[in-house]
Amino acid sequence: MAAIAPIIEIRNGTKMFGSFTALADINLSINQGEILTLLGPSGCGKTTLMRLIAGFENLTSGTIQIGGVDIANIPPERRPVNMVFQRYALFPHLDVFENVAFGLKVKGMPKEERTERVNRMLHIVQLESFANRYIDQLSGGQCQRVALARALVNGPKVLLLDEPLAALDLKIRQHMLAEMKRIHIETGATFVYVTHDQDEALILSDRVVLMEKGRVVQVDRPTEMYAKPKSLFAAKFLGETNIFETTITAVNGIGTTARTSSGIQFHSSETLTKKPSEKIAVSIRPESLTFQHKNPDAQSAECVVDDIVFMGSRSFYTVRLNDQSKVRVQVQRDGRLSVPSPGDKATIFWDASNVVMLPRD
Repeated sequence: MAAIAPIIEIRNGTKMFGSFTALADINLSINQGEILTLLGPSGCGKTTLMRLIAGFENLTSGTIQIGGVDIANIPPERRPVNMVFQRYALFPHLDVFENVAFGLKVKGMPKEERTERVNRMLHIVQLESFANRYIDQLSGGQCQRVALARALVNGPKVLLLDEPLAALDLKIRQHMLAEMKRIHIETGATFVYVTHDQDEALILSDRVVLMEKGRVVQVDRPTEMYAKPKSLFAAKFLGETNIFETTITAVNGIGTTARTSSGIQFHSSETLTKKPSEKIAVSIRPESLTFQHKNPDAQSAECVVDDIVFMGSRSFYTVRLNDQSKVRVQVQRDGRLSVPSPGDKATIFWDASNVVMLPRD
C-alpha cells in the first residue's frame, strides 16, 4: 500500500528579519488529518513558522508545499488554510450565525447552501441554540467555538491555531481541549496548533514539534518525547525532570553505566555511542522515583526529606542527597504506603528503564 503524501512539506526553510535568523533550515512534513503542535518558549519561531504557512510572511530561502503545490506565490486568501487567533477576531455587530456564515457570503455561496453548511458547523461545535446571540452574550469558550466554526465552515485543508486558548482560564481551557479533539475527529481537518503550554501539547497532539531558537529540536509523539527526550532542552521543557551531571564508567552489550562525582550510580539499558570518562547528563522524572521498591535490580540513593508539597491526589517531595543536591520525588496519594516526613532519612529508588542519558548542552 502506497504511503499517503504529507499535506504540508517544508524543505530547508529559512526566515531572516534583517540580520536576525528567525528560522534556520526547517525540514518538516505534516500529515493529512493529524493534530501537529508547534511547541516551544516565546521567541523560538513557532508563530513565524505558522505565519509562513498562512502566507503572512515569506521564506528567505527554502520551499513550502501544501497538497504538493508550492505556495510561494499564492496569496494568503487563496491558500487552502484558515487561521484561528488567540483574540477570536469575531464581528461584534453580527450574531453567531452571521459570524460563521461571513466567509461563505463573501465567496458568493447561495443562501440555501450557506445556511445548510453553517447549521451543520454549529451542530458540530454544539452552538445551534446560540445562533441568534451576539458575541458579547457569549463566554470565552463559546467565542472560541464560534471562531473554530467560522474557520472550518470554509472547508480548509489545514486549520492553523495560534495559541487559541491562552486567554481562557484553566477549567475552560481543559474543556476546550477536549472539544477541539472532538471537533477534529468530526471534521477530519489537519490542525497545526501553536502553544508554549506543554500540557496543551501533551493532551491535544498526535505529534509535537519542539522548537528552540529557530530550530526544530525534536519531532515525536507526546508519549515518546516525554519518555525519551533527545536533548537536555527537550527533557527540561516538556514536563519536570531531575538532572544529574555524570561521567560514563562503562559501555557494553547490556547498556551504559554512569556515576556522579559523589558516587551515585545510574544504569541504562541503552548502549550509548560514547566512551568511558565522557561526561553526560542523566534525566529522571519525579514520578519515576519512589521511596519503596520491590524490584531487586532497582538503583538507589540515600537522602534526607527537606520539604513536602501536597497537591491533592499527589505530593511532591524535595529530598537532599549526600552531595547536598536537591531532587524532586512525586508520590501518588495511597494510604497503604508508608512515606517519610520532613527531616527523615530515606532511600529513593528507580529502574534502569526510567534513566535517560543525554549529551550535555
